[in-house]
Amino acid sequence: MVFFTVPSSQTCAFTGHRPERLTFSENEVVIWLRGEIRRAANDGYKAFVSGMQRGVDIWAAEEVLRLREAGEPLCLVAVPAFKGMELAWNESWGKRYNTVLDSADEVVYISEKPGRAAFILRD
Repeated sequence: MVFFTVPSSQTCAFTGHRPERLTFSENEVVIWLRGEIRRAANDGYKAFVSGMQRGVDIWAAEEVLRLREAGEPLCLVAVPAFKGMELAWNESWGKRYNTVLDSADEVVYISEKPGRAAFILRD
């Protein structure tokens, strides 16, 4: 399945822990992500894929969008497991999720049905 036109050799995907499973603060993780995403962009990666889970996935997507807004020629593909997966989250995470979706270059939902199988397929 092809989601976008950037060659796979120029694509970077994010996956990571939820905030409650991390021993680092959000700020520490975001600073690290910022550096890694800049490094990847400098190495020629142009497309970034986020699974859109709370924590590392969304923080990374937000950083890609910040860099794109600053003029970097980057593409963000949001790949949620299914529509409405954010409805079980608190309002703050839901807003961040929807802001990223609204700003992504492409959104690809993996499944029409909620459930564990959709997350496994997405991963």
